[in-house]
Amino acid sequence: MMKAILAQAALAKAALAGATLLTAAMLLGTSASAQDVAAGERSFNKCRACHQLGETAKNTVGPILNGLFGRHTGSVEGYSYSAANKNADITWDDATFADYIKDPRAKVPGTKMIFAGIKNEQEIKDLTAYLKQFDKDGKKL
Repeated sequence: MMKAILAQAALAKAALAGATLLTAAMLLGTSASAQDVAAGERSFNKCRACHQLGETAKNTVGPILNGLFGRHTGSVEGYSYSAANKNADITWDDATFADYIKDPRAKVPGTKMIFAGIKNEQEIKDLTAYLKQFDKDGKKL
């Protein structure tokens, strides 16, 4: 009888350990593909030379990126876009931005944007999450 109880306890302990490992693996797998806003902010440093975000943002070499998602290409007031960008007929969403940021000149031939691109899918997701924090007025959502 005692051996049966000990065997059941050992099985229960092993099952609990397995469930714990499975849960940890699932969490690690999820976090590896989740968007990381802090990593996106670091990635934005590649953009900062030409683009600004936030309530005090101004057009510089490139247009401000406040409220980018849902916005149509060539529509930031006061920025002098290339004809290619004005006529691109793109409304920015996650997929379009991901495609564009990998190789801007391939997505919009004739764009003024000189940027080698970001090829890493996770970095693009992180950057997207960071950019999405800013509404059209530059306020963090």
